[in-house]
Amino acid sequence: MANTVLVGLQWGDEGKGKIIDVLTEQAEVVVRFQGGNNAGHTVEIGSEKYALHLIPSGILHPGTLCIIGNGLVVNPLGLHQELTDLAARGIATAGRLFISSRAHLVFSFHQVMDGVNESRLGEGKIGTTRRGIGPAYSDKINRVGIRAGELRDPARLEALFRKQAAAYQERFRRAGVTDYDIDAEWAALQPVAAALAPLVRDTTLLLHQAIRENRRILFEGAQGTWLDVDFGTYPFVTSSNTTAGGACTGTGVPPNQIHRSIGVAKAYTTRVGSGPFMTELNDATGERLRATGREFGTTTGRPRRCGWFDAVATRYAVMLNGTTGLAVTKLDVLDGLPALQICVAYEVDGVRHTELPDDPAVVERARPVYETLPGWSAPTAPARKWTDLPANAQAYLRRLSELVGAPIDIVSVGPGRDQTFFA
Repeated sequence: MANTVLVGLQWGDEGKGKIIDVLTEQAEVVVRFQGGNNAGHTVEIGSEKYALHLIPSGILHPGTLCIIGNGLVVNPLGLHQELTDLAARGIATAGRLFISSRAHLVFSFHQVMDGVNESRLGEGKIGTTRRGIGPAYSDKINRVGIRAGELRDPARLEALFRKQAAAYQERFRRAGVTDYDIDAEWAALQPVAAALAPLVRDTTLLLHQAIRENRRILFEGAQGTWLDVDFGTYPFVTSSNTTAGGACTGTGVPPNQIHRSIGVAKAYTTRVGSGPFMTELNDATGERLRATGREFGTTTGRPRRCGWFDAVATRYAVMLNGTTGLAVTKLDVLDGLPALQICVAYEVDGVRHTELPDDPAVVERARPVYETLPGWSAPTAPARKWTDLPANAQAYLRRLSELVGAPIDIVSVGPGRDQTFFA
């Protein structure tokens, strides 16, 4: 396996954690390159289910080196809790997990600020997870953030933390928030900082050493293309670059060292939070997709909005990410539906668009143009290879591939490790 970047081609929740878990069998290093604990990957191994938010999914494979890259914003308390939970379940992480000294830290004052900002937006709220991700990235861009490297110097960390917390506390007072306690947060943070400090490294050096040793690297994206701060459905986006380009800026690895781009997409489409969603189904079929697909957020538990596969948006995402192969997940959720629809164009004010309009206001007025394909009655969940799939399921996947312009490499027909196969 060449060095591979894996990203979501939709609005996140595509099942990347499961695909990463499968690809990690061929990888020696797994690195997260953007986002924070606002994202979640769920991996099921036998009867065990693991929900990871900051730690790369490769941690579930013994011997795999896992890196939290400089492009992340890291909540120390959240990361420490993940490590504690993994240890309680017998997953050893010592010597296998490292944090970039350049990654920025998320504190509770960022979370409080996230809530204040959302409340101010009222009906126009973004629908964030309120994990403090946006405010932490704002501090980074404003050059006042606190980086993970400070964990190694407790006195300096405390001085920086108290200065930043006091500035936020003044903003909270103006917003009518009076219950934020600086001393209480520092008391909780201090022992955690000491526990995490040994994990801090110049991870860019570690990655380039792995490249020189020809170790196979998997770059693990979080969320999805249409939440990218530059290319997503702005302003209803996250605060980082969720596309393949973020793998370079979020790790310090140059583009010529990434050889393959895998894009993950559900066999239908989902979205959490506010923003346009062309193929959303507010009917019994949408409810069926949600119930059958267990469409509730790993991080927030919020119900996901569900709809048909959007080939227009996904084709643009394939182009944007240089996708060399598709991983299609949750095909089994479509079992038993008599007919399936695929959005092949948008209609705006009577004009048909086969390419995604770049004006959000135009997208808001768009209506999907569908192509209908026959469904299948036989279950796909037992399939372990391409030829096990019903003929109509194979035809559906081939049509998706044709419409978005990338071959199908991987198919997933259920949550289990053994329910994923290479096409």
